[in-house]
Amino acid sequence: MTQQGISRRGVLAASIGAAVAPAAAHAQAAFPARNFRVVVPTGQGGGADRLARSFDDAWTKFLGKPFEYEFFPGASGQVGYELYTGRREADGYNLLFGNMGPEMIMYALQKPRFKFPEDLVYFCRIDVDDSCVFVRKDSPFRRIEDVVAEAKRRPLNTATSRIPHPASIGVLALGEATGSRFNLIPYAGGSPTLVAVMSGEADIGVLPIAGVVAQQDRLRVLGVFNRENILAAKTENAPPINAVFGTSIPDLSSSRSWAIHARAIERYPDRYKLLEETSVKAHADVAFRDAYLKTGAPIESLRHGDRATCTEYALAMIELANRYAQQLTARRG
Repeated sequence: MTQQGISRRGVLAASIGAAVAPAAAHAQAAFPARNFRVVVPTGQGGGADRLARSFDDAWTKFLGKPFEYEFFPGASGQVGYELYTGRREADGYNLLFGNMGPEMIMYALQKPRFKFPEDLVYFCRIDVDDSCVFVRKDSPFRRIEDVVAEAKRRPLNTATSRIPHPASIGVLALGEATGSRFNLIPYAGGSPTLVAVMSGEADIGVLPIAGVVAQQDRLRVLGVFNRENILAAKTENAPPINAVFGTSIPDLSSSRSWAIHARAIERYPDRYKLLEETSVKAHADVAFRDAYLKTGAPIESLRHGDRATCTEYALAMIELANRYAQQLTARRG
């Protein structure tokens, strides 16, 4: 009887185990079972919005579920980041699409209520967008030397999307190195910054180059904060600023990236693995390239980066922000 009872219990346990195992496997394989929610820490209609939507044209194809967007501009990205890390569930369905350069500068200067990389992980860089100095097409400034010469006589009103930004660091470093003066005016986004320069409200502007090139019939790039201008053919051979003045300003670029809660990676490694693998496929997919080209941005800016590449870049931006903290904080407000 005892042996028979044990045997029956053993058979029952085995049957239950056999039933549970496939069910558990199915539950794991079911991800994603609902739409993804994305926090964008800038305004709707800007560069981050357009790039994210271009990317999810392809990503949705691999994941099988679409993306829903929420926009939380404010405090140079701090509002969106704190809302994401503090009030969105770490389940793999909630993502953030950010601009690592300016937002890590924000992180260094404004000391928000989250920790990087303890709370947030960037895992899919979309692009590398070099910072530049630009003017309206009919500006009297024809060369970057003209800008610096005039800025030695008077402060030039300089439009920027936000004070904590690689492009802002670039023009402040240029002023420091050449004895020229630039009055930074933040316009809360790339599109308003472009308009300020087009209208003549600002003397010059500083932004990532892709958005400027998309308006090349109305704007002209005068110089880039990089050792090489990869868009020379589309910017009338605008020179690297260091090459013109013999300065040693560091390379300054923006890079948009998808991010996820660090806790989500710990809790749901299989979900994260799927997101990571499909994001690589989406970046290489023709649907993304076609959608990106329709925005008018240059295809040369598209460069995928994995988690390690993103983390290295983000930490370098934090270090750079700390180096220029005095200049940046003196011009905030």
